[in-house]
Amino acid sequence: MPVSSDDELREILALDRVAVVGCSTSPGKDAHEIPKYLHEQGYEVIPVNPFADEIFGQQAYDSLSEVPGEIDIIDVFRPSEEVSDIVDAALERDEDAVIWLQLGIHDDAAVERAEAAGRRVVQDRCMKPTHQQLLG
Repeated sequence: MPVSSDDELREILALDRVAVVGCSTSPGKDAHEIPKYLHEQGYEVIPVNPFADEIFGQQAYDSLSEVPGEIDIIDVFRPSEEVSDIVDAALERDEDAVIWLQLGIHDDAAVERAEAAGRRVVQDRCMKPTHQQLLG
């Protein structure tokens, strides 16, 4: 069952290295504005976008597998039909990384698979208002 308790969400939001899959270069898009907010709040935001070289002054990576170092949170801004492959990529790396599916993004089967592998998953919830509500 996806994480929903305020205490556990606070614990997740206390982590600081966030890989944003689908991070956008286009101001005004949620996939740009929410990672920008996170960056401004002190998170290390790592953009994952095969069509960008750099976002927020950070190198963009083509895929999760190319991101160096440990990732604390994998924040997903891709359509729900792409979640299964993203979860598979997440499960192949950082064994403790939380998978966060943004508002409107869900895949119950992929979430169950991730949870069965011991991952914490947040589904269909936006990081920005959650951060503002719990830590702001």
